Amino acid sequence: MALKGILSSEVGVHASASKWFNLFARELHNVQNTTNRVHKTKLLEGDDWHSIGSVKQWTDIVDGKESHYKERLDAIDEKNKTIIYTLFDGDFSKDYNAFKLLFQVIEKNNSAFIKWTIEYEKVNENGEPPYGFMDHFTKSTKEIDVFLLKA
Repeated sequence: MALKGILSSEVGVHASASKWFNLFARELHNVQNTTNRVHKTKLLEGDDWHSIGSVKQWTDIVDGKESHYKERLDAIDEKNKTIIYTLFDGDFSKDYNAFKLLFQVIEKNNSAFIKWTIEYEKVNENGEPPYGFMDHFTKSTKEIDVFLLKA
């Protein structure tokens, strides 16, 4: 069994691509108001939530239980509407040596899609791939989409 892997999911959304990218690139601090799956967030390092290298503390519900971890913003690509994060510490450190999260907004034929990609390295071969986190991001996308349609 491999230690490294990639999971990917693409979710069709109704809100515009620009609303989606704006939320994650400029208003991420508001995400806790858009879904019941995010309970607490806190900026730990950096001038603001959207500066490269900023570190945030997250408390989410994943697989029905509270999950704590930190997230570092690694890159924002405005042209390709892609944002790259590293998730670490907390619940990640016991299961994963590395955990990259790629968020991308894709526009196709006047429709928008959110693509989540997780690149991970497990601590040991007995560990499970992060299916619970992929499910968390996919379900959160649907909740956030409802919020963005009302905004």
